[in-house]
Amino acid sequence: MGSAAPSRAPGAESPLAALRRLLVALGLLLLLGAGDCQLHTSCGIQKCTTDFVSFTSHLNAALEDFDREFCKALRAYSVCTYRNSKVCRGNLVYHAAVLGIGDLMTQRNCTKDGPTSSTNPEMTHDPCNYSGHTEAREHHGGEKTPPPTYLFCGLFGDPHLRTFKDHFQTCKVEGAWPLIDNNYLSVQVTNVPVVPGFSATATNKITVIFKSYQDCTDQKVYQAMTDDLPAAFVDGTTSGGDGNTRSLHIVEKVSGRYIEMHARYIGTRVLVRQLGRYLTLAISMPQELAMADGEGQELQLCVQGCPASERIDHRGRLPLPVLGKLLPWGAASRPPLGYTLETATAKCQEKMRVKDIYFHSCVFDLLTTGDANFTAAAHSALQDVEALHPSKEHWHIFPRSGGGGVGRDSEFFVTLGFPCLILVAYLPSSYLCHRRLHIYIFFML
Repeated sequence: MGSAAPSRAPGAESPLAALRRLLVALGLLLLLGAGDCQLHTSCGIQKCTTDFVSFTSHLNAALEDFDREFCKALRAYSVCTYRNSKVCRGNLVYHAAVLGIGDLMTQRNCTKDGPTSSTNPEMTHDPCNYSGHTEAREHHGGEKTPPPTYLFCGLFGDPHLRTFKDHFQTCKVEGAWPLIDNNYLSVQVTNVPVVPGFSATATNKITVIFKSYQDCTDQKVYQAMTDDLPAAFVDGTTSGGDGNTRSLHIVEKVSGRYIEMHARYIGTRVLVRQLGRYLTLAISMPQELAMADGEGQELQLCVQGCPASERIDHRGRLPLPVLGKLLPWGAASRPPLGYTLETATAKCQEKMRVKDIYFHSCVFDLLTTGDANFTAAAHSALQDVEALHPSKEHWHIFPRSGGGGVGRDSEFFVTLGFPCLILVAYLPSSYLCHRRLHIYIFFML
């Protein structure tokens, strides 16, 4: 039983008639603008139109799949015009085509998102959508390529750094330091001392630069500081590139406290939070972009980690004073910064049940700073890992078995004056073995 032609309202123009009218109009504009063609030699609208004609020339309005195939061709035409939007900005034919495409898509109830005609693979993928790049390479090369691998980098707390290679470090890095600096993205953080007289620092400023990329976005700069976490770039905009495609945009999750930046064209997400007086950062980026060969990789903390001279865990056993000198035994007081090992452990257990590196970092930060906001920082850092890290089995990093402690493959050393050295994950107060003590935490990464 044959399929009936698609119904339309009385007097409505058939899609092929509308198409002919559009092509006649474009042809007239081409003739009228022939004398000016040298001004638009880089504009590819003529090829877009020619390809669209080839997509639709064989279609029959009486067939059941006409609407589906016609919409696919229109979407391919739209993608092609978008790719030429900048170079064709002053071309009348281009603008007539854009208007005509819109009219035809409205008439046929075509959605903007959906499959496109694949006669010409170069035109069918969105150049500002990184996830479509692999498909385009498959079309060109004829071989199926594996899906892209994504890497994670995070910075939080005193600060603690998780690199693209899943190495976990605790560093001083006071002042301005680059986390990422490649052809697509630049991220710099500024760290300041948390407690006078101690080497621990925390982040109070973050600068992110999305570099200009093809027709997808102009350069956009984002900057956050303590108590100033805007939901816009420094130029006041909230997106880059064409507003319809949203190849780069900012999403405010919690006003003044949590924002996300999505860069579709490079498959990258950047999360920035303020917890207490300090900022945290988390980034997900394709491996081929994050680890691309280039100058200056040794200056990228997310790629190479902290310099040896800046690591608190330098060679595994550089001591960091945590509580300073305790008062004489029996004095009615708490430690100067407000937490003992027991109370810090209990505080961190309120939010984190798994005793992984993020838990131990929480304990360390409370002992170092006495600031309970660092508990929330460690907890949210783990949440960011779970949201962005591609491998669930690598979300948690645990200390070496039997050691308990702080850091990747680490042991938690608590020194209570010489010669008392106890190797434990948590030290009960009953283990105190001297009346006037210094407590140190050592890292062994």
